[in-house]
Amino acid sequence: MKKTVAVALSGGLDSTLAAALLKEENNRVIGVHFLTGYEFPPGESIPSGSLSSAVTRAEMAAQKIGIPIEVIDCSQPFEKEVVHYFIGTYQSGRTPNPCMVCNQCIKFGFVLDHAKAIGASILATGHYARISQGSSGEFCLLRGTDRAKDQSYFLARLSQGQLSQAMFPLGTYTKEQVTEMASARGLRSFMEGESQELCFVRHDSYKDFLSNLPGFPCTPGPIVNTRGDLLGHHRGLHAYTVGQRRGIGIPGPEPYNVIRLDYKQNRLVIGIKSALVSTKCTVTHINWIGITPPVKPLSVQTRIRYRHKEAESILTPVGHDAARVSFTKAQYAITPGQGAVFYQGERVLGGGWIA
Repeated sequence: MKKTVAVALSGGLDSTLAAALLKEENNRVIGVHFLTGYEFPPGESIPSGSLSSAVTRAEMAAQKIGIPIEVIDCSQPFEKEVVHYFIGTYQSGRTPNPCMVCNQCIKFGFVLDHAKAIGASILATGHYARISQGSSGEFCLLRGTDRAKDQSYFLARLSQGQLSQAMFPLGTYTKEQVTEMASARGLRSFMEGESQELCFVRHDSYKDFLSNLPGFPCTPGPIVNTRGDLLGHHRGLHAYTVGQRRGIGIPGPEPYNVIRLDYKQNRLVIGIKSALVSTKCTVTHINWIGITPPVKPLSVQTRIRYRHKEAESILTPVGHDAARVSFTKAQYAITPGQGAVFYQGERVLGGGWIA
């Protein structure tokens, strides 16, 4: 009996090849393209019945592969779960990670539910990650084979139920192999459809996106050094993030970096790069993947942002879903609000939010 698999089909190369590979394995494949409500540039008049270029690419991909496709409206849950989270996190002085939330709440939440409603038992995506099942039946999340493209970091919030219904056909391949396989199947034209990180930001930057929101606080305030000395004035704390060096506009004996966003006093705290170095952080709301929440310290490798090389560390549990993390070597710009993901070898143990 054929397995029915839904594929989150963006119209980009990775999701298109994932769908093609699944069809070649004699599965019944259905493409699902979801709309976020942010497919058109801000302020653009959208004619009734018009389609975005992403929808057109997804439909072309489905036609090329020879599978049906459904376009579903996720705009309301996307606004509620992802965009409101993004805005609220900045308002609280932290740096959000919307891709982790989108994978948990939208792709493997709303879209997975729709996929099951139309008869699919699995939702596949073009992520570079792998899933295995342990001897006790638990589902484990593993790094993608291609370390340069590994996207397991963004999937560390998925539950056992979600992983049991997920599939990542590209997880065992490198990006180079994917490109070659796509070319051999005549799919190279979908390269231009590669997804962007913040799909809902159609302004020049996320700062412009936030500045244009009705009621978003963009109040100028003081720029101070770590001693509290006044050095200048900022244009709104939303325009800065911890570790930022460019765009501060304050000269000094050596370049300044953003050290902290002080929302209580509306102050931007800056200093030299060495002030951003730390050996510890606290991680909260941890989602453990396929393991019992630990009660004793663990030796792990911790990744504190997507483009960060995971670092040797000791994780000391604090209750059921929080931990203190002590790094063997000092780390740069540990940023509140970002995801911290814990690894042991190839396996993802879990992930939470830096407090």
